[in-house]
Amino acid sequence: MPWKQISVMEQRREFVELAVVGEMSVRDLCARFGISRDTGHRLLRRYAEEGNAGLRDRSRRPHVSPSRTNAATEAAILEVRADHPAWGGRKIARRLRDLGWPEVPCASTVTEVLRRHGCLADEREAARHRAFVRFERAEPNALWQMDFKGHFATERSRCHPLTVLDDHSRYALGLRACGDETDRTVREQLAGLFRRYGLPDAMLADNGSPWGSAGHDVPYTGLGVWLLRLGVDLLHGRPRHPQTQGKDERFHRTLNVELLQGRRFRDLTDCQRQFDAWRGIYNRERPHEALGLATPASRYRPSPRHFPETLPEPEYHQSDIIRRVNKDGYFAFKARKLKISQAFRGLDIALRPAVQDGIWNVFFAGTVVAQFDLRDDRTNLETVRHVPEHPSDMSPV
Repeated sequence: MPWKQISVMEQRREFVELAVVGEMSVRDLCARFGISRDTGHRLLRRYAEEGNAGLRDRSRRPHVSPSRTNAATEAAILEVRADHPAWGGRKIARRLRDLGWPEVPCASTVTEVLRRHGCLADEREAARHRAFVRFERAEPNALWQMDFKGHFATERSRCHPLTVLDDHSRYALGLRACGDETDRTVREQLAGLFRRYGLPDAMLADNGSPWGSAGHDVPYTGLGVWLLRLGVDLLHGRPRHPQTQGKDERFHRTLNVELLQGRRFRDLTDCQRQFDAWRGIYNRERPHEALGLATPASRYRPSPRHFPETLPEPEYHQSDIIRRVNKDGYFAFKARKLKISQAFRGLDIALRPAVQDGIWNVFFAGTVVAQFDLRDDRTNLETVRHVPEHPSDMSPV
């Protein structure tokens, strides 16, 4: 069923923007969006001829008029501000230029217009939230950050917003209104994003459930093992160090200020409808300070790695010693019974000797997940020492 879950206009805009990047064929993009190739090519022709207006249902509404006066420009500034109360002079000036407004004043002039009309943001408060050091991956899809924003009440239930952000472009890949924070829910949402945008090289999450096991000796969860089977590395932030996921944390603050604060929602459907509309503004309209006032959509392109509908089994070297993990998380080796994690139950792992004599590494799908020492007599019926899922030591972002 074409054009589902979010509005037709939002999907049309996202489709043509990803197609213009040119990293993926129109045929593949049409398949990911669930539309025919004829529909896809027709949208691209209309977009090339008319821009965003060509994506509407044949409506025509020019963004600018050459006869507008300076008073009209000031009115346009206030209109953008009314639509986006958290935006300051720099963002509004850039947005007007992106819309093609003639003779856009400089950012300081826009700020003065806001000041005269009593709608300037508190500069002292804004200074408290300025980033001091930024780190980003060099390419889109090298790393996605994911987390749940604090849940909130609707009129009928509670909403748990799941956010997924591309580290390089700050493109909001997912803003999903979930009813819980379970493994099953996260997998379903991620599978949808993987089908749409392809697979990233790695994902960064905190140490809590469902992606981590904070406070436990066994760090791997079912979700982490699922990602490893897909060839997606799972990274964890340092405990009690939320700055590691600074981009997603900053995204949450922006989401709260620009959409959630002081607003009521009927149910999860209402949440998702408003999430989709705001995500389109965030990705394609809102100038981003960390990107030199470019939009996230201008820096993002989809991943060429397709999501496999059938989960692949891990492959190992011919020289590896293969063991099957039982339902309790144990495997046998040299008359010893060793426990790794129930997250690997029913799956094959590979054992390879390390450089140091007596030390063995445990591999799963090409990743070292644990290690044990045959020289230690206590290893029998003991839990092997797990190798952490690559805890991230990235600088603040």
